Amino acid sequence: MGDLNYCVVVFFLYNKNKISDKKGDQVKTQQKGLRKVDIGCKSITDNVFRLISNDCFLFTAGNLKKWNTMTAGWGEFGYLWNKYIVTGFVRPQRYTYRFIEKNKYFTFCFFEKKYEKALLFCGEHSGRDYDKAKKTGLTPVPTKLGNVYFKEACLVIECRKIYYQDLDPKKFLDRSIKALYRKHDYHRMYIGEIINCYMK
Repeated sequence: MGDLNYCVVVFFLYNKNKISDKKGDQVKTQQKGLRKVDIGCKSITDNVFRLISNDCFLFTAGNLKKWNTMTAGWGEFGYLWNKYIVTGFVRPQRYTYRFIEKNKYFTFCFFEKKYEKALLFCGEHSGRDYDKAKKTGLTPVPTKLGNVYFKEACLVIECRKIYYQDLDPKKFLDRSIKALYRKHDYHRMYIGEIINCYMK
């Protein structure tokens, strides 16, 4: 990534039924049915590769007055610059792009399998044309900072943007990646510091 030496080690794991009671890992507060856990997420014990690539998630920005969400299947969890971080990727033509650009924060929301159709709708339809909450039955609610997440989510990651960069096709070392960008609509990458982590 340009002059930035970049390495993200994926280590976050998730299991909604297991929370450690060790110091630093304990549940701290309540957020509308979700429990706040240590942002180190040392007690979360499921496979993050499954969470990102198989289950997908909603990438959301904005407040209750004006927000949008999109289904994402590409992302990263890791530790960078002495911070716990996630990385999200958004193509510039996506309606959610403008919300992420305008806001300092965003959320990643993960769901149980029964919400698969809702996530499918959010991935295939634009918030320009549809009220995604009404169409899917998902319930947008604010965090204490006013950022939107969904009441039905089983895991919510709330983040503060700390870095962005557009992907540069000249730096693709694997030529097969270019086939994913036939319209040359290269993603903008956002790195967010995890500031809150909630789970059921």
